[in-house]
Amino acid sequence: MASLKDVAQRAGVSVKTVSNVVNGYAYVASGTREKVELALAELDYRPNLSARNLRRGRTGVIALAVPELDAPYFAELARSVIKAAAERGWMVLIDQTDGVAARERELLQGVREQSVDGLIFSPVAIGRDDLAARTDATPLVLLGERVLDGPTDHIAVDNQSAAREMTAHLAGLGHTRIGAIGAQHRPGMGTARLRLAGYREGLAAAGLPYDEELVAPTPAYRRADGAEAMRRLLALPEPPRAVFCFNDLLALGALRTVLSQGLRVPEDVAVAGFDDIEDGRYSTPTLTTVSPDKDRVAKTAVELLDTRIDAGRRAGRGAAACREIEAPYRLLVRESTVGRAG
Repeated sequence: MASLKDVAQRAGVSVKTVSNVVNGYAYVASGTREKVELALAELDYRPNLSARNLRRGRTGVIALAVPELDAPYFAELARSVIKAAAERGWMVLIDQTDGVAARERELLQGVREQSVDGLIFSPVAIGRDDLAARTDATPLVLLGERVLDGPTDHIAVDNQSAAREMTAHLAGLGHTRIGAIGAQHRPGMGTARLRLAGYREGLAAAGLPYDEELVAPTPAYRRADGAEAMRRLLALPEPPRAVFCFNDLLALGALRTVLSQGLRVPEDVAVAGFDDIEDGRYSTPTLTTVSPDKDRVAKTAVELLDTRIDAGRRAGRGAAACREIEAPYRLLVRESTVGRAG
């Protein structure tokens, strides 16, 4: 494998100049940079990331912990995190908590005895007291709902605002009986709580009453849960004409139930979801949804973790100011609420 010295000799420059080019420093003359890049290509130079990380006091490995790896949203998010980490030469260890509080607490106190530089964590079952009791010094970035209120960086979509916009979209189409699928009554389920609050605000803004009968709780956020909840709503004496599902898997299950009962979407029942998973782009009809910018979430999480790792190494835990970042989202209107164009 070619070394920096080999490249320097080929390009006729110093080893320091080659290092500056490899590490992306801006203050290298364009002609010199071109000579070095040509030598790098000719010698097929590949940086020794392990050695680089050791020099920087790092392992080059971070961890990502999510509730469910088989949930498309988290699978897509994990892919984006891996891509963003690879741009920094990092590897990613992935763990699944199943949303179990004990396993989430275990992660807070140390990533299963693994030597990692930092942790990106999407918890659903723990609370602020668990974070306050944390003794592990591993740099941490949280994703998802702000349930911890502690000294750590955090990235989240404004679920309440997004749910309000989706409900307003359905009301704007003329629907006056708008159902909701996915309410959760378990402690710590911040996502469900915020999306329900946004749904209620959307109804109020449209001058529509909140009807508990039109809200279908679900034990989980799976397709089967959405299908069963939709069956209950359709069995009402006056079923809803539109339904906002709190994630896309629930919406796909609801779609199946509506169509299996001989009804049309959106002519008889409009259906909307949340998450913009790939399946919704290819369902029949395609699924109207809230689309969080998962790539931006992942890239920002990795950037924050990098900053936190550097700050921790320089000044100790808690030296860097914690940041609260709101991730962008879009409302994607598709066939399940407005039908096919033309």
